[in-house]
Amino acid sequence: MKNTATQVGIIGAGPSGLTLALMLEKKGIKSVIIENRSREYVENRVRAGLLEHNTVAVYDSLGVSERLHKEGLVHHGCYINYNGESQRIDFEKLTQKQVTIYGQQEIVKDLIQACEAREIPILFEADATEITNLEAEKAVIHFTYKEEKQTLSCDFVGGCDGFHGIARKTLPKESYKEYKIEYPFSWLGILAYSKPNYEELIYAYHSEGFALASLRSQKVCRLYLQVANDDLIENWSDEKIWNELEHRLGMELNRGEIFEKSITPMRSFMIDNMQYGRLFLAGDSAHIVPPTGAKGLNLAVADIRNLANGLIAYYQSGNEDGLENYTKKCLSRVWRVQDFSNFMTYLCHKQSEEGSFESQLQKSKFDYLTISEAYQKTIAENYVGLPFEAFE
Repeated sequence: MKNTATQVGIIGAGPSGLTLALMLEKKGIKSVIIENRSREYVENRVRAGLLEHNTVAVYDSLGVSERLHKEGLVHHGCYINYNGESQRIDFEKLTQKQVTIYGQQEIVKDLIQACEAREIPILFEADATEITNLEAEKAVIHFTYKEEKQTLSCDFVGGCDGFHGIARKTLPKESYKEYKIEYPFSWLGILAYSKPNYEELIYAYHSEGFALASLRSQKVCRLYLQVANDDLIENWSDEKIWNELEHRLGMELNRGEIFEKSITPMRSFMIDNMQYGRLFLAGDSAHIVPPTGAKGLNLAVADIRNLANGLIAYYQSGNEDGLENYTKKCLSRVWRVQDFSNFMTYLCHKQSEEGSFESQLQKSKFDYLTISEAYQKTIAENYVGLPFEAFE
C-alpha cells in the first residue's frame, strides 16, 4: 500500500475542489485532489452556466479568468414573464452589478489547466473509500488509484465531492440536521446548436408550466421546460420540445440541433453542520438548491472562500477562529440562497390550477413586481450575488 502526505487533502475535482486548491497554492499551502471520475468526464459534465460578480472576482484574483472574459457573455438584466406579460429586472440600474454566462465545464477546464501549470496534483479515477482519524493530529483519506489501495495523510480534508460523495456520509449522523424539499415538478433541459434570438435570460410562468430561455454562447442555447416528476425523456421529440418552448415563451426560436436533453428533479437540501474534526464540507456535499436562482456553483465558491481563508489564517498565524466558525459563516449565506432559490421557484412554476387561491397569490407577486422598484431590487441584488462581506 502506498502512503503519501500533504497539508490539505481535497476530495472532488469540480469547481469547489479545484478553486480551493488554487486559493491555497496562492499562499504556498500544498494540497492533493482526489477525483473518482476521469478528466474527460469532469471537463465535459454540463452543469451551471451563470456566474455572480463575486465568483468572477474570485477567478480574477486567481488569474484563471482570461478565457472567461474573452468568451463569457455579460448580462445586465433578465426578464420575468407571466402569461405573456413581461418585466425586465435591470441589474445594472438596481445594483450597479452584472452576471456572466460561462459554462461550468469551461470553468473546470480552466481550473484544471491552472492546477497543472502550478503543479497541484490531481488524481483522476481515484475512488475515495473512507476518511479516518478526523479527531487525531492527521486525517487519512483511503482511496484506490490505478487498482492499488493508497492513503493520503493530511492536516485537513476538504469534502468537495458532491451530494453523493463520501464526505457528508462520514459526518456522524448526530452531528447535523437535514432540511429538504422535494418539489412536485422537474426540468426538462436541452442544449442546442442554435443562435439565441434573445439577449438576456427569460423566466416565463405559463398556465401550462414554466419555461426558461438561457444560453451558453452565441451558438449554443440552454432551454428548460417544467414537466411532471414521472415524465420520461422518450415522451419528448425534438419537435415537441421546440413547439412547447415557443408556446410557453411566447416567441419564435431559432431551432437548431438538440445535442443533449435530460430531465432533472427539483429539490432543496442542506445540513446545518458542515464540519467535523478535520473534515470540512463545501458546495453540493453540504447543500443543493433548485437551479431557478442560478446559485449552486456560486454558493460553492462562497463556501470555498470561507474555508480557504480559515486554512490560510491557520497556516500563517495558527489562528483557528476561521476554521472553528466555518459552518456559522457559511450557513448565513446558505439560508439566504435557499430562500431566494425557493422564492424564484415558487414565483415562476405552475403549482395549482388557474384561478385558484394559490395562483391568484402568485399573480399578485408578479403584478407587484411590475410596479415596485424596491421589489425588483430585492430580486436583482440576490440574483447578482450579495457581497461576501455581508455575511462576515
